[in-house]
Amino acid sequence: MPELLLELFSEEIPARMQRAAAEDLKTLLLKRLADAGIAAEDAASYVTPRRLTVHATGVPAHQPDRREERKGPRVGAPDPAINGFLKAAGLASLDQAEQRETGKGAFWFAISEVKGRPSADLLPALLIDTVLALSWPKSMRWRDTRLSWVRPLRSMIGLFDGSRLGGGLQLGAHRPGGAQGGYEASGDENFVGFGTRTRGHRFLAPDEIEVSWFADYRDQLANAFVEIDPAKRRDEIRRQADALAAAHQLSLIDDPALLDEVTGLVEWPVALIGRIDDAFMALPPEVLTTSMRAHQKYFALRRPDGFLAPRFIVVSNMVTADGGAAIVAGNERVLRARLSDAKFFWDQDRKTPLERFAHKLDQRVFHAKLGSVADKVTRLEELAGHIAALMRLDPAPAARAAQLAKADLSSGMVGEFPELQGVMGRYYALAQGEPAEIAEAIAQHYAPAGPDDACPTAPVSVALALADKLDTLAGFFAIDERPTGSKDPFALRRAALGVLRLVGENQLRLPMRELFGRALALYPKVAGTESHGAIVDALLGFLADRLKVHLRGVQVRHDLVEAVFRLREDDFVRLRMRVDALAGFVGSATGQGLLVAFRRAVNILKIEEKNDGKSYNGPAAPGLMRQAEETALKRALDAVRPAVMQAIAADDFVGAMTRLGELRAPVDAFFESVTVNCPETDLRQNRLRLLSDIRDTFLEVADFSAIEGASDDGKQRDHKVGL
Repeated sequence: MPELLLELFSEEIPARMQRAAAEDLKTLLLKRLADAGIAAEDAASYVTPRRLTVHATGVPAHQPDRREERKGPRVGAPDPAINGFLKAAGLASLDQAEQRETGKGAFWFAISEVKGRPSADLLPALLIDTVLALSWPKSMRWRDTRLSWVRPLRSMIGLFDGSRLGGGLQLGAHRPGGAQGGYEASGDENFVGFGTRTRGHRFLAPDEIEVSWFADYRDQLANAFVEIDPAKRRDEIRRQADALAAAHQLSLIDDPALLDEVTGLVEWPVALIGRIDDAFMALPPEVLTTSMRAHQKYFALRRPDGFLAPRFIVVSNMVTADGGAAIVAGNERVLRARLSDAKFFWDQDRKTPLERFAHKLDQRVFHAKLGSVADKVTRLEELAGHIAALMRLDPAPAARAAQLAKADLSSGMVGEFPELQGVMGRYYALAQGEPAEIAEAIAQHYAPAGPDDACPTAPVSVALALADKLDTLAGFFAIDERPTGSKDPFALRRAALGVLRLVGENQLRLPMRELFGRALALYPKVAGTESHGAIVDALLGFLADRLKVHLRGVQVRHDLVEAVFRLREDDFVRLRMRVDALAGFVGSATGQGLLVAFRRAVNILKIEEKNDGKSYNGPAAPGLMRQAEETALKRALDAVRPAVMQAIAADDFVGAMTRLGELRAPVDAFFESVTVNCPETDLRQNRLRLLSDIRDTFLEVADFSAIEGASDDGKQRDHKVGL
């Protein structure tokens, strides 16, 4: 079958947008082909800094014939409705329509046989629709064009079965001049027609290249110093960088994100190695790597002893006659200037105590409604010290770490390299003689910043990191700045996951309700629309929702989390233990059976309490029990409930589930033999109290009504028997 080739040639596309744009373009095109009845068998997308390409194979040469139906008015409808239907369907009379019975009566249908069109006639409009549908995180307009695009679009290739497609994209009002890309003799600079020509490397092979099919396109571009496949460019960069490092007895420091970014900056990668002046090697390694990575996109190298090497790798987009010597020299000169600034900040910052930097934090706004960063530090001192006390630690180190945690925000180094906040605070704290545990807490208090970030384990670091996130969550919830849908401008979901990881990975048994309450109380001037208790409930619910998302990755059901959380469990380590035990219980035959029984009991109680207008809480009276099954169930409940409560108090949740499982036989026997809604009022009410005992015993473990997946085949049967 024929192949389809689409290339969109533009000015340089930002590296961070390339991969998603290529995949989106392919997805959009495949959907439109399928909707038109000419679905491709396979497709691949490619991207370089200056082009997006989609190659689709197995595209039918001709659209299949199809039968279209148009539903009309009901048979016997008024003449105006009939006439309107005939006109819209292009029919002369109802003799050309078909009468058909439906579930809602007889209706008229217009049936037409539509001949398929050649794919080459359909494709221009489909491709233009695809291009216009492609969205970007950021876009721009240029000249008087109407198209909003990431960068100015210069030309397009549209080839099907080796032939150029007609048509193109009108970017704006007619503008006399040469056609874009020279593909159409339209005399309109704002028209980009589908053509057969592209361009190679901007400097090494800038001339136009005529292509006729994908293999020809790929090979000619490779000869013109353009590798269109980003995966191959990435592998080539890694291969060259590893070879250069090995030649100097060094190893490349792995940085996948930087490798992806550099892949999007070059069309023909050439790796070169440069030197860092020895005078700068006394700088902290984080300063060196951040300066190289963030500003220059250089790869750092490591010596065999694990220390940073005085070398870097730069990936050029040029092949030069001097082997890249001039490029290396230029990059060394730029890096020297960058590191000279860094060395100046390093030397100057160490002359200033962190306390003096901290005094400047009242000039830095945390949030307009939540005060300054200095205000946040004051809250952190109180909260971190309290958390440390709950962890049975001396509160003083945690409070001291909190006092200095944000001080480096006022330093020259962090002003130049914001990525180093916390990291530089650690170095400055050690330089002024602070204990190592305080310095490490300063460095780690932003962690974990994501699912792949290391979680602090040192006690003081954990206390401060937890305090920082609890304060942020409490403050933004208090002013009703909460995540909505996909929007989370203050990264509160990340903060909540950080709390869960800190608590879970360090097995911290902390009362989160009390901690959120204390964190809120430290915002005395914040006027919210909700009560203090409602905000705390919302915060705990938010954490529970994040826990459901987090546990979904390890196949833990969200309804089990909800079942335990409804008991107002705010110790999230204990909550996880209960969820794990509950998962094992409801996955067993005994658990499934008791879950059905619980629902029967709850449903009957719910109906009867509503009908009677009263609650049936309270113990059932043994003297009103007529059947052995009632007595046996009462005896089992009286034995099991205190045992379950004792096991829960000892955090033996598996043991609690085991004891709960002992109710299976007496509960089944009760529902099999006893009619709850019997004629005798006293007996009926006593049996309803027995059902209430079942409900209350189960609720000691979890709210089983939140658990999904169990049917209740017998609940209505039992209820009807008593009517």
